[in-house]
Amino acid sequence: MSRLNAFLSGFASCAVALAAFTVLTGAKAPPPKFDEIDVGRINVREPDGTLRMVISNRAQFPGAPWKGQEIPRPDRRDYAGMLFINDEGTENGGLIQKGQLGLTGKPDAGLSLTFDRFRQDQVLQLLHAEQGGKTLTQLAINDEPPHAPADAKQRMQRMDEADRLPREQRAHAYAQLKAEGLYPYNRVRLGTTLDRASALTLADAEGRPRLRLVVSAEGQPLIQMLDAQGKVAKAIGLD
Repeated sequence: MSRLNAFLSGFASCAVALAAFTVLTGAKAPPPKFDEIDVGRINVREPDGTLRMVISNRAQFPGAPWKGQEIPRPDRRDYAGMLFINDEGTENGGLIQKGQLGLTGKPDAGLSLTFDRFRQDQVLQLLHAEQGGKTLTQLAINDEPPHAPADAKQRMQRMDEADRLPREQRAHAYAQLKAEGLYPYNRVRLGTTLDRASALTLADAEGRPRLRLVVSAEGQPLIQMLDAQGKVAKAIGLD
């Protein structure tokens, strides 16, 4: 028994010494390792607490992170996925996805991977959508204005205000946004269309489609050059 007591006493002394060494030297214990975990949401944070990434199920999916706060986004309640968040705590892209059979028995599904301009909306999007028996898969490249003089939050407030105006005043409000350079424009769109064609559309700096390359579902190739009003100025096809 005396030998056992001596062993236990020595073991305890070693454990205390090791703990003291770890505290004094700042040595870190190895991080825990898991083969598999089940979670509802993971928040990745910087040492100062700044949120940098969220991986979440649908029930716990966040709104839009904005300068360390969160803007409600009820339109995201049907999605699970991941959000990317920049150094100031503002969303700058993400991956959202859903998929189920709708009331008609046809898929209601979609995935969207986006990358945002600083304090603005998406400049690059990979999109797949299925709804009502139709499907499209596309790559979109957009022009987004700089964050000053109006960032995405301020711009959305102005758009919401414009949407509540009578039709004539609404058109003027949107024209004013465009005149101030605050309106986003799609510049490139590549992918399949709802009528099962494959298409590439190139637009000018004001978002007006100017060149379109199309191969129809039946295999007919077509090149269209459009004027500023969207009318076909020249077309090249097999016929």
